[in-house]
Amino acid sequence: MELQPPGPEEIGRIAQRHGLGLSDTDIAAFTSVIGGLLGSYAVVDGLSVTKDVPARASGRRPSATEDPLNAWYWKATVPGAPDGPLAGRSIAVKDNIAVAGLPMMNGCSLLEGYVPEYDATVVSRVLAAGATITGKAACEDLCLSGGSHTCRTGPMRNPWDPSRAAGGSSGGSAILVATGEVDLALGGDQGGSIRIPASWCGVVGHKPTYGLVPYTGAAPIEFTLDHLGPIARTVGDVALLLDAIAGPDPLDARQRGGPLPVPYASALETPVEGLRIGVLEEGFAGAEPGVDRAVRAAAAALAAAGASVAPVSVPGHADGIHVWSAIATEGAAAQMVNGNGYGTGHGGFHSASYLTHFGQARATRGAELSPTVKITLLLGEYLAERYHGAWYAAAQNAVPVLTAAYDEALTEVDALVLPTLPMVATPLPAPGAPLAEVQRRAQEMLGNTAPFDVTGHPATTVPCGLADGLPVGLMIVARRGDDLTALRVARAYERLVDGFPRPVPLPDPDADGTTMSGRR
Repeated sequence: MELQPPGPEEIGRIAQRHGLGLSDTDIAAFTSVIGGLLGSYAVVDGLSVTKDVPARASGRRPSATEDPLNAWYWKATVPGAPDGPLAGRSIAVKDNIAVAGLPMMNGCSLLEGYVPEYDATVVSRVLAAGATITGKAACEDLCLSGGSHTCRTGPMRNPWDPSRAAGGSSGGSAILVATGEVDLALGGDQGGSIRIPASWCGVVGHKPTYGLVPYTGAAPIEFTLDHLGPIARTVGDVALLLDAIAGPDPLDARQRGGPLPVPYASALETPVEGLRIGVLEEGFAGAEPGVDRAVRAAAAALAAAGASVAPVSVPGHADGIHVWSAIATEGAAAQMVNGNGYGTGHGGFHSASYLTHFGQARATRGAELSPTVKITLLLGEYLAERYHGAWYAAAQNAVPVLTAAYDEALTEVDALVLPTLPMVATPLPAPGAPLAEVQRRAQEMLGNTAPFDVTGHPATTVPCGLADGLPVGLMIVARRGDDLTALRVARAYERLVDGFPRPVPLPDPDADGTTMSGRR
């Protein structure tokens, strides 16, 4: 990169914004001194770690006929190693995760045309394990929505009922797995963005323990909330993909002192007899009747299979969404928007090309950001300017309290179960819907998922039935670092119900001119 020294106008503008009281003479002096301090940057540029990989065929955007549910951002073929545990498997990569040579829009028009020159660590790992990447799955605008209506390439539609949300922000990943277009998918989760679409689309999703899976090369939202993880049709495939992507990466500072992986797929079949499972009663607050019944029936089925199942109370669970909201709002405004994705103050790999592309576009095209991103930016900046970070600090200081509450409950039981989401998939907002509706549809489902992004506990969602013809998710939460127990309970339930139902396939558009499906 070439660094241009600042001129007096730029130094004066910055000084005025910060109230430094510099005269024109002062500005000239400061400009001269600052210009002499820039020699370090040429040295740094030559020392920077790069993740360059060979160029690849770029692929293409699919047509609306090919992609009626708006699940794809980009289709391509990137073959992996000729053999390995994922050989013969197709995988979609959420479009906030870099694949060298393929466009990466992160659901946001400001990033249109950006092509990373590096692979995210999880991408390198799935390719080494033999998987074939078949494209980039669509996601919400900067991944900042639990709905599926802010993606700039169009709303992502639920395969069970295309008038409803697929869930976000990893909606495309869940759709493509649910419809069988891919075997596996990678997603991201900062407030529930793996588990929400997995639940609403009727597939399996796992948010790993914080730091188990490297985040290197994925567009961040907030350093303390960022997770990547697997989505698949079966618990076994989720565990197989977790085996491939988990483990230390020296380029990800989130992993320092974090958990080490264990074999997951090979240990799933251990019986659940004797496992202690707590039904988290606060997790049912506000749940729709059909959701409540389906999740309690799933817990009863696990009890019948030999697990010890009993009610558990964590009163602080209701506070989790509020702690998350304070961290995510001010933190995302500072890092994801003003920090152009990466921000400062933490180690690990930072993508200079992403920072540059997004920062330049934001300077002139901020009006194109989705309403949910604008709300986060406006409120986050207000809090930072008026209260100088004190509310962000208060929320971070509440994290150990919330974490300890779950940890204490998990000394009495091996896993907690609760509804992944309190409702089934909601209708997509109509074009031109009021701002309040757009924002509500982006956040109304986060109450049970977001707390575990704050505390870092592993959480798996599996389908546990239908309510009003739409999938319901059972969420299983285990101790930090014990992802295997969450997956074991998930697999035990999967065995009990003999697998999970699929949505009715979309009709052939050539047959009747429609691309919309009914639901089972």
